[in-house]
Amino acid sequence: MTYLLPRTIESALETLADREPTIVAGATDYYPALGRREATGDIIDISRLDDLRGISRRHDHWRFGSLTTWTDVVRADLPEAFAGLQAAASEVGGKQIQNVASMAGNVCNASPAADGVPPLLTLDADIELRSATQTRVMPIGDFILGNRSTDRQPDELVTAILVPTPPDGVVGGFEKLGARVYLVISIVMAAALADIDPHGTIRSARIAVGACSPVAQRLTKLEHDLVGSSIHDPIVRSIGEDHLAVLSPIDDVRASAAYRTAVTPVLIAKALRACAEVES
Repeated sequence: MTYLLPRTIESALETLADREPTIVAGATDYYPALGRREATGDIIDISRLDDLRGISRRHDHWRFGSLTTWTDVVRADLPEAFAGLQAAASEVGGKQIQNVASMAGNVCNASPAADGVPPLLTLDADIELRSATQTRVMPIGDFILGNRSTDRQPDELVTAILVPTPPDGVVGGFEKLGARVYLVISIVMAAALADIDPHGTIRSARIAVGACSPVAQRLTKLEHDLVGSSIHDPIVRSIGEDHLAVLSPIDDVRASAAYRTAVTPVLIAKALRACAEVES
């Protein structure tokens, strides 16, 4: 095994063009996944690439460097549209994990229960990938292909997460159900991005659900049907089987598929109400 610690993005990309090492940053997923097994193969640790850190606003989007930590997200002064992402950031493991775990690591690990993915879906986030020869950008929904599977090519490095400047008036919300408060894998989570008028009428909504399918899913039919509804009405009753048809929850040690299906509308309603609470 060779442990590589590049100091520049260019040297990291040259290495990736030459060989296929495992990429780690905070390594909060990598080492626990080994269990009692020894690490094998080459590892490239990109944690010293400071150019990949930080949050900045550009003329038409926000740029989150791939090594931006979840603590960075929690502490950032961001518009209310990012409230759901910041709420999710505060739920990623415990404080120690949030201090070192990177946004890109959470996305590239591609766990169905990755806390950061649903709010990024509602924000229409894109993934920026660089190789030694090109840069490409793609929607996060296309980047994550399935459980632990992404479209990153062996010679590519995720360099940023790009979020189009959200429309005025939209607010984010996030709700997570787990067996305890900290250091828990989600049973179900829901993210919302909504424009709610002063009377509580939903003018627009984006909804994403995680831990209920191999990849977190946007519920586009529900988004359409929620327009004109009141946040003060029992939203749970408005969510039918047809709205959840894109989900495919499973039975596992954390919950049954039936339980996940039953609580999903409750989590969605709470995420939408969280949007209204932030706005008020």
